Amino acid sequence: MLTAKETLEFRDFPLPEIGPDEILLKVEACGICGTDIHCYKNDPFGLIPVVLGHEGTGEVLAVGKNIRMDSVGKPVKPGDKLVTSILETSDACMVAKYNPLKANLCDDLRIYGLLPDSPSHHFNGYFGEYLVIRPGSSFFGVNEMSLKLRVLIEPAAVVCHALERAKNCGATLNFRSRVLVQGCGPIGLMMIACLRTYGVNNIIALDGNDSRLEMARRLGADHTLNYKLFGGIDDLTGAIQGLTKGVGAHFGFQVTGVPAAFSNIFRMVRRGGGVCELGHFVDAGPCAMNPHLDICRKEIVLFGSWAYNSWEYPNAYHFLQRAERIGLPMEALVTHTFPLSRIQEAFEANLRQEGVKIMVQAGA
Repeated sequence: MLTAKETLEFRDFPLPEIGPDEILLKVEACGICGTDIHCYKNDPFGLIPVVLGHEGTGEVLAVGKNIRMDSVGKPVKPGDKLVTSILETSDACMVAKYNPLKANLCDDLRIYGLLPDSPSHHFNGYFGEYLVIRPGSSFFGVNEMSLKLRVLIEPAAVVCHALERAKNCGATLNFRSRVLVQGCGPIGLMMIACLRTYGVNNIIALDGNDSRLEMARRLGADHTLNYKLFGGIDDLTGAIQGLTKGVGAHFGFQVTGVPAAFSNIFRMVRRGGGVCELGHFVDAGPCAMNPHLDICRKEIVLFGSWAYNSWEYPNAYHFLQRAERIGLPMEALVTHTFPLSRIQEAFEANLRQEGVKIMVQAGA
């Protein structure tokens, strides 16, 4: 449990008797997300005390008497492997009431691993040994998937949501599009794999870490650029133009979480192109940009992508299965595994940006 900033403690609680609409999971593993790191360092959402961990999976120990199937109609029984998505929003949410397809934008969006601890609910996150799935939750049986792939389903849902937003924004995104992915952290790398699986044939990866750029190539990038090797934004823009017939990318996905990088991506996208912002899940501050040159004159389509909806989870795990089938090494994204007993070490390794995706394994 995160009990204070940068302080993780082990707490013991008795396992509750599950209700008729609940499920008790024995946690198997969970990936560390950038959001977990922000919570660990700064608690930006005011969740402390909280059991973090939302990229998790576990095995069913007990099923409430009213539960027969998962959220897509698969039978559920003890021993099954599950992942969870969001909980139902409250009736007071006007966003979900009038536009159910935008429930991800509700102010009371609730996700396991981002639910504060309370006397009545302790088992809320995957960085623990057990998790109680509450009534009104979305959950999915994924028995056919390996442990590492199951841990990747939640971040896969993030990029699948971004892709769906991009496909419907009005800018060009098809087989022949030249697409730039700026930032090759776990979500950026997953975005590259998602685009390749979707069929995009020209992908440019931009980052400042050579090992992550090499992973980008393994996951489908055709070209990789280390921005640290260029003298500035003008040189970097020239390199992008050299790979895009002199006019810039058709589409750009900004996945860095760095405000200055957001400002720069408009220089690299052609007139009539599109930009998707999915890197700023916490407030990293403002940036400077020129509305005339960056957006208006180029008629750029700009949109954000925020989390996902529960119904996008099946899309996410089918994406992962298809990506593996076409030869993309999705499991290679999980580069480090720590036992739960060494979770503080795992967080510190993530802060040092060691590897790509760090997985914490319960019971290991």
